[in-house]
Amino acid sequence: MLGDRVQSATKENLYKDPTFPASDTSLFFNYSTPLSQFKGEISWLRPQEICSAPRLFSDNPQEVQVKQGILGDCWFLCACVALQKSKYLLTKVIPPGQPSWTDETYTGCFTCQVWQFGHWVEVTIDDRLPCLGCKLCFSQCQTEDVFWLPLLEKVYAKVHGSYEQLWAGQVADALVDLTGGLAERWTLKDPGRSMERERTGRVLEKMVFRRLMNLKERCVISCSVLSSRQGASELGEFHAFIVSDMLHLSRVSGKEIILLRIQNPWGRRCWKGHWREGGQGWSQLDPVVASELLSQIQEGEFWVEEEEFFKEFDEITIGFPVTEDGQLQSLYTEKVLSHTQNLCGSWVKGQSAGGCRNNNSFPINPKFWLRICEQSEVCIALLQKPRKYCADWVGRTRNLTRLAEEGSSLTEDIQGKNYQAVGLHIWKGSCVRKGTTVPSEILSSTAQGHKKGEAFSPPRIAHPHECYPESDPSRQVEKRRFNLPKTLSAPPVVGTICHSYDREVHLHSDLAPGYYLIVPSTFLKDAESDFLLRVFSTGRICLSEIKPPPTDATLCEELPPGTEERSMKVTLRQHCQDSKCRPIGFHIFQVPNSSWKPHTCSFLHLEPLVSCVPHCYSQEVSQLCRLSAGNYVIVPSTYLPNTEGNFTVVITTKIDRKRIQSQETLGQILQEVSFTAVMKR
Repeated sequence: MLGDRVQSATKENLYKDPTFPASDTSLFFNYSTPLSQFKGEISWLRPQEICSAPRLFSDNPQEVQVKQGILGDCWFLCACVALQKSKYLLTKVIPPGQPSWTDETYTGCFTCQVWQFGHWVEVTIDDRLPCLGCKLCFSQCQTEDVFWLPLLEKVYAKVHGSYEQLWAGQVADALVDLTGGLAERWTLKDPGRSMERERTGRVLEKMVFRRLMNLKERCVISCSVLSSRQGASELGEFHAFIVSDMLHLSRVSGKEIILLRIQNPWGRRCWKGHWREGGQGWSQLDPVVASELLSQIQEGEFWVEEEEFFKEFDEITIGFPVTEDGQLQSLYTEKVLSHTQNLCGSWVKGQSAGGCRNNNSFPINPKFWLRICEQSEVCIALLQKPRKYCADWVGRTRNLTRLAEEGSSLTEDIQGKNYQAVGLHIWKGSCVRKGTTVPSEILSSTAQGHKKGEAFSPPRIAHPHECYPESDPSRQVEKRRFNLPKTLSAPPVVGTICHSYDREVHLHSDLAPGYYLIVPSTFLKDAESDFLLRVFSTGRICLSEIKPPPTDATLCEELPPGTEERSMKVTLRQHCQDSKCRPIGFHIFQVPNSSWKPHTCSFLHLEPLVSCVPHCYSQEVSQLCRLSAGNYVIVPSTYLPNTEGNFTVVITTKIDRKRIQSQETLGQILQEVSFTAVMKR
């Protein structure tokens, strides 16, 4: 074996990654995939033990074509093609200057960068790779002495916790992780009925597809088969491919025909359609042209006619182009999205997980201000953070064997991912009147127990919201007063067609200058998750979170002038489990005059106008009251002194307004691409 040439002493000195060891713990997660049949048969070898002259890269494009092994990660391999189309991405993901296997400084380690939840994360591994019979058993390049792909695959496996966790996935997710950008997914089948169309997502029209194919040299275009049909019967189900070329040709009859060049990551030809080698489709072309096209394809590639393509394939995924300066380009206009801002957020049960617009609790979802400073093409992306199994000391997901040995509980999700069905909606902000102060948070509440035709409006919190244009941080943006119920009762400017189980959902729109309210939501109420909101724009933007007011001992509320008393409901909610509730209550005082300042000592001598007592051992207590115009102070309290805890005060005002009418729909469960027939050798 070639590895015998390496001295044993040198082997012992090479780097061995303790956080991703060369063992079954790095290969398997729960032994639920066909990979489990190879338990105990896979060995780990370094590149110089696999071939005599290993290389990281090759200058020959035909030698770097990706090739899938026995691991069902075709979705990841399709995304890896993005690195071949951009020098910027290649050097970003695989930093240059790493010692090669012939260098004296070679230590057996390899470093990559992977984009994770808003940041490029550096990941270091050793270069021991899984093998069967002294040959790579997972991914490899067309030429087996080129190793950037299997090493990058190992990095990605470490990020996910094991190789087995790469079995089945979305091409779009891998594209985002390798580019830090965006990826769009379309369906190629029109379901016909409007409800089914909402569930399946956007249908890609042929004219749009042809325009997108003009970007083939700058971005990855991948197609997927989710169910077997005539031409794709040998490809099986849930498999991803790469669309590498499109040609406009003339038939012998003179009519135009469009051919697409498809690459199968398996690295072997298995297409049985009309345009297979020796198929009847080639008789429609001039024999010289047909011979030339057939001579161009490599092992694993085939040609397919456009009509056949739309019939046999189910989905298409396209990554946004990335310039050599690292900026995103629009798929729709090819304009550079040179302005970008990101903010993190969370849906928290009982506080900010209001569910979709079918729920009256929708207004409590996290909210963000987006200021558009000039007419702009804008892409807004909502990326949810997957909730994984318990992690080890380096943050790597531990597999089921270790968790069972340690007695840890397991979640229901076998892949360690748990994505919510999420949606994203945007409303144009409106001004109640000029010159007034913008609230930094509109504290909304669930309208419970109200009659038909009535709703509860959110309170007005007097904390000004400030944001700054990118070009001039010292200049304060104009402040505005915002009416949340009125805005949310109107149709959004743009929104997702349904709540889907994608890791990331997107909106694309041309927006005029102004203020926009962005509300990300889960389909179900009280569904918890963390998320990242990303905005890409051709023009200047300013993104800021609408934060809740500080949790003070006193809360001020002003009722506007009017002739009638207002019906109010005040609720005090403590953030704790039922078994750990403290006795809570509150008092409401009326402010004596306009010059009064809200200090606790200044109203202790006053008689409360409303009291919610005695103090109760409950997660929340509430009180209905009728108050006239004026200023009021709410004092929440515990029964015992020196008792700490977090709480929320919700103030709702009953008004006569039509209820929000919404028919939110839930998208289909995602079909992740992989294929078990890849086990055939």
